Amino acid sequence: MTSVVAGRWRERIVGLDERVPLLDGRRVPYVNLDNAASTPPLRDVVEAVQRFLPFYASVHRGSGYKSRLSTAAYDEAHRTVARFVGADPDTAAVVFGKNATEAINKLAHRYPLPEGSVVVTTLMEHHSNELPWRGRAQVVRAGLLPDGRLDEEHLDLLLSRHAGRVALVTVSGASNVTGFVQPVHRLAAKAHAVGARILVDAAQWAPHRPIDVRPADDPEHLDYIALSAHKLYAPFGTGALVGRPDVFLRGAPEYRGGGTVERVWLDDVEWAGLPDREEAGSPNVMGAVALAAAADALMETGLDALSRHEQALTAYALERLAGVPGLRLYGDADPSRVADRVGVIPFNLDGVPHGLVAAILGYEFGIGVRHGCFCAQIYVAHLLGIPEAARRRSADEKPGMVRVSFGAYNTPEEVDALVDALQRVRRGAQGGRYRRGADGEYAPDGAQNPFVIPVSIDERVVSCTSFT
Repeated sequence: MTSVVAGRWRERIVGLDERVPLLDGRRVPYVNLDNAASTPPLRDVVEAVQRFLPFYASVHRGSGYKSRLSTAAYDEAHRTVARFVGADPDTAAVVFGKNATEAINKLAHRYPLPEGSVVVTTLMEHHSNELPWRGRAQVVRAGLLPDGRLDEEHLDLLLSRHAGRVALVTVSGASNVTGFVQPVHRLAAKAHAVGARILVDAAQWAPHRPIDVRPADDPEHLDYIALSAHKLYAPFGTGALVGRPDVFLRGAPEYRGGGTVERVWLDDVEWAGLPDREEAGSPNVMGAVALAAAADALMETGLDALSRHEQALTAYALERLAGVPGLRLYGDADPSRVADRVGVIPFNLDGVPHGLVAAILGYEFGIGVRHGCFCAQIYVAHLLGIPEAARRRSADEKPGMVRVSFGAYNTPEEVDALVDALQRVRRGAQGGRYRRGADGEYAPDGAQNPFVIPVSIDERVVSCTSFT
């Protein structure tokens, strides 16, 4: 049974009553088990955007009422996001961008990394928290335990080995592959003990657990947080970097132009204060309003309450999936330890390629999952036991997994639908004959994708946009 909190949250999700076409011609309610990639929007968010739209105007320095209102809403969104992660809105830097990837790249560009500096990360990181640091500093990576958890002893060894040169420790708050939640405050204390700071990639952490960066004088303070609105039930194209302001007040900003300056002369520039100097050009005001609305909704409901539902759902899913013959779970498959993870479960089905499993679930059961390496190829290779040398060899099909990931609105009944579908896939009872295309994706013979999206105004459908 769905918890009361999750049931109420489910009522606030847009699109759960939409039916999608199946291969056999039926239409069924869509089961979205791909929340680690993107969550559906909250009604709170959509309604906040709709209320704001009639008053939308350019922000900052506009003298008209709508400009002043838009500026106030945009500035307040910064403060709301600061409160969402437990930061002081009056002192923390909150910089908006497209997503968490851009936020991490911004910090990588702005963070002082003198010659000889070391950035310590882990082998479980998303590419977005790995690739931006390459070329900026020497990157060393803490190893993993066999189940995919961080090897903290190895991390300690790296911090000791590079003592005096470690500038930053950067880790995911929760893995988008295994769901493991990192002991980020303990890692922060380790980083600060060697004179470094810490960045937490909170893209997967923020939707599932409350965040408290703690005061700057706390040894377990989190210096920087990166997050994405599209994983927080607000898919309107915004992300945020929250952290210490001093880094961004040094030198020139990454992007330069309108909105980033106070004064410009022929031979000099006086840069604006924060966050303006780091948000060049006309900002995504709608996205900021949406993110703030989502943050308010999550804080109002309480992430602790939502987390308890997700943990119970994850434990139920692990128990049910363990009963599917030939299904191999990766990471920690113990339902009694779900408090240490978010609702992300990777698996493979013996004898059936991961891409084919995902295709059958989508085409024949209306269940949306993800497959592949989830932008974490190094981590997935570790979990699959594939050596680095073997990964460099060409292969007809890239190794990978199937991933299901829960939001606060998912239900045990949706887990049952997934397990029943996997049982049928295991028996070879699917209805279509599937082929793998040049793009690596599987599709059944004769499949058509007539994507039609109704465009409505005032609840009246006035036209349709088709995509083929």
